Amino acid sequence: MSMLARRTLISSAIALAAATLSGAALAADTIKIGLVTAMSGQSALAGEAISRGMQVAIDEVNAKGGLLGGRKLELVRRDDEANPAKGVIAARELIFKEKVAVLFGGLDTPVSMAIVPLANQEKVPFMGPWAAGTGITKNSGNPNFAFRVSAMDEIVDVAMLQYAQKNFKTTKPGLILVNNPWGESNEKGLKAAMAAKGVTPAGIEKYEGNDLDMVPQLTRLKAAGADTLFLVGNVGPSAQVVKSLDRMGWKVPVVSHWGPAGGRFSELAGPNAKEVHFVQTYSFFGKQSPVGQKVVKELMAKYPAIKGPDDITPAVGVANAYDAVHLSALAIAAAGSTEGDAVRQGFYKIGRYEGLIKTYDKPFTPDQHDALGPNDYVWAQFIDNRIVPVATAN
Repeated sequence: MSMLARRTLISSAIALAAATLSGAALAADTIKIGLVTAMSGQSALAGEAISRGMQVAIDEVNAKGGLLGGRKLELVRRDDEANPAKGVIAARELIFKEKVAVLFGGLDTPVSMAIVPLANQEKVPFMGPWAAGTGITKNSGNPNFAFRVSAMDEIVDVAMLQYAQKNFKTTKPGLILVNNPWGESNEKGLKAAMAAKGVTPAGIEKYEGNDLDMVPQLTRLKAAGADTLFLVGNVGPSAQVVKSLDRMGWKVPVVSHWGPAGGRFSELAGPNAKEVHFVQTYSFFGKQSPVGQKVVKELMAKYPAIKGPDDITPAVGVANAYDAVHLSALAIAAAGSTEGDAVRQGFYKIGRYEGLIKTYDKPFTPDQHDALGPNDYVWAQFIDNRIVPVATAN
């Protein structure tokens, strides 16, 4: 063999080996799914629930061969400590360093509202599995990269009023709201819901997230004749509202957004935690669908501390995140790529998917980025530290 032929053969072998290695590396390359959520503090339990729901769904996708020719999904998490500034820093790291294909935002509306403009700017799909602020998905992005599998304030607010009227004959509700963008979102939604039904509130009171005493605000609402309280706040301040009611000796129905479900509410609020009725999107109690039965088994197998439905808490974190990952995987598959705008359009191509919360049918359109609607809510309360459906829920 001539020297030239030998060199050509060696060069071809090297090129073939390089191509093979490159192809193998590409196939082995994971598709990263990012999560920014509270993993410490009073809402850490909810952040962990979101993580678990995501991981179980990711394991299912990977067990079926992954996506885009065998690439496995990988969960990459960051703690935002319920702080918008820290949330943006974490999101930037996941976008620019980790190159996530989809960025999941966690618990808090103020954090999600701070991250969404970045996601729109960098053309990275943002998926919300918890935070309910209306403006998260109804934002000024054009195109809009924010999607959600969770509750949405303006729909929850209608449901809160309907539930209170049906179960407590409410005619003059008082509003007690956290003084941040989430509270503002619900103030707007509750005002619209009440106006549509000809209901005039007894009053609207605000509190700061670190307040320990809400007696002054509640005293004003009681004096104004409030017959029900509409509560919006996360675990800690919601517990302080209940304790303030105890100090006043005021027995009044409390209808809440789902903030109390995010952590140690029953422990912090005391015995009357059970008096608060709050919205949920899912419960693992009662008869489960085949998907629900499968998810419970997988959770128990993966997390030994989970012995049954009592231990899957808060359920909405697990359920929303589980369905959101599967829908995101379908979007990536439809896109045939992890490129941001292709994945965004992939969400619009999703057809029918039998999920945990419900069977989805074209859940997203260019004008509708929320997969859940008013018929997808259940009402719950804490009984013996367990979140269980309210028997009289509509």
